[in-house]
Order: sequence, then C-alpha cells, then structure tokens
Amino acid sequence: QVQLVESGGGLVQAGGSLRLSCAASGRTFSILGMGWFRQAPGKEREFVAAITWRGGNTATDYEDSVKGRFTISRHSAKVTVYLQMNSLKPEDTAVYYCAADRRYGIRPKGDYDYWGQGTQVTVAS
Repeated sequence: QVQLVESGGGLVQAGGSLRLSCAASGRTFSILGMGWFRQAPGKEREFVAAITWRGGNTATDYEDSVKGRFTISRHSAKVTVYLQMNSLKPEDTAVYYCAADRRYGIRPKGDYDYWGQGTQVTVAS
C-alpha cells in the first residue's frame, strides 16, 4: 500500500502563490506517476497536473487553465511531488488532492491507485 499526505494549502490573495506538497510513504518504489486534482464546492473533481517517470524519462501535463501558472515537479529520492501555483485566481479555490499510480503514464481522468485526503486552497479576490 501507498499513503499520500498533502500539505501547503491555505488562504492567499488573488495573484499570490502557494506550493503544495504530496509525500508518499509505504511501497513507494512501485510508483511511476503522480497527479494533482481539485474539487470546488458543487463541482466535479477535475484534473490539474500530472507527472510520470520511467528510467531517465519524465513527462508532465497540465489542465489548460493552469498552464503557465502551475508547475508540477518531484523529488525523486523522497517520492514527493510538488505543485507550485503562481498567479492564483479565485476560481482556483478548491480542495486539492494528490494521487499516485504504479503504472507509467498521465491519467487526466483520475484512474489512479492511491489518493490523499486533500488540502484546501482558498484564493480571495
């Protein structure tokens, strides 16, 4: 099993920045991909960003509305994934969830094996 713990959420003014972290523990050697999703009140969960790696290759992808503002990265030794969020907008307000998978690939539909509990991000206008 793999456990995921998100941190770094909070309240920020529009235009500000936050950095989310997702730390994996347990059988982390099997993880080949991680992603961030978000869910705003009354809305469905949506894809934000993902990263996948195998050997020396790494690939990332982003939802269109966050491209150029958010950056996903990972610390390979710690199996920790980060989401740097800049130029935040009120519409970025949501609970952000981290996900992980044992398969290589980007999974924008959310078919990941493991999920964290989420961290709240609130952007004030």
